[in-house]
Amino acid sequence: MGNERKTIRLVYPQWQGGDIARWISEIKDSEEASRGYVLGSQLLNFLAPSGNNEVLTVPVSTDKIERKVSDGVLDRDVIVQQTKAALEMLRVASPDKIVTLGGDCSVSVPPFTYLKERYKDDVVMVWIDAHPDITLPGDVYTGYHAMAVTACMGYGDKKIIAELPSKFAPSEILFVGLRDWEREEIKVRQQQYGIKHFTPLEVARNSEAVKEWLNACCASKVVVHFDMDVMDPAEIIAAVGTSPNGMKMEDVVRVINDIAAEKEIVGLTIAEPMPRIAIRIKDMLGRLPLLK
Repeated sequence: MGNERKTIRLVYPQWQGGDIARWISEIKDSEEASRGYVLGSQLLNFLAPSGNNEVLTVPVSTDKIERKVSDGVLDRDVIVQQTKAALEMLRVASPDKIVTLGGDCSVSVPPFTYLKERYKDDVVMVWIDAHPDITLPGDVYTGYHAMAVTACMGYGDKKIIAELPSKFAPSEILFVGLRDWEREEIKVRQQQYGIKHFTPLEVARNSEAVKEWLNACCASKVVVHFDMDVMDPAEIIAAVGTSPNGMKMEDVVRVINDIAAEKEIVGLTIAEPMPRIAIRIKDMLGRLPLLK
């Protein structure tokens, strides 16, 4: 019994990391669109197999506030508070493994840096995403969810980084499914960091490239981030991003399971769910008699 590994489910409905309403034009209320991550996190928790693990929910404010940029980060002060809360919950629970259900991409930052502190050099990170999420304060886009990987590396806003318990080296990070850098400066930055990536096409038939990268690492453990916008919008639109020529759902499942066959997965995040249809249904129901 003493050797059992403790796994928790962390429901983390953070939405303040995104500035995304403009990309969801079918939802007319921009505030409802922005908070779509909250409903997305709740739906992921509802849809995922229940299991027997302890479930913790990070307290995330859904108050209507004037959204403002501080030191190049949108809603920075709220994000700092919620980062502190998430890390405090993790320290108290002291899990060995964490499944995180977001929420925007930045929900991986507290659990992954917690696990990095726990396992030191024995853990690496696979980031399955259409985008590299390596923007920085001062870049044109101020949403923190696009800064998630740089935050995991210890780069970014000083107040946020000061809360994080550890950091990953660029050599400990692999991007899978990457196909949209959005701006040339981001592609150049990835090259400067030296972070390797595989496109959807490179992992479409098998996971050999990912397995080779894992086997070249000395670490025995992996944290995996699965951004739902990595999937091909021609098959399913489940996130904010709709970059074409993405990974098929079965490819994502196969890659993650192949990672688990090679190394021990100690962290798994599913992030960026944007239930566009559910948000519209919720709005419709809210405008019907006897339901208010």
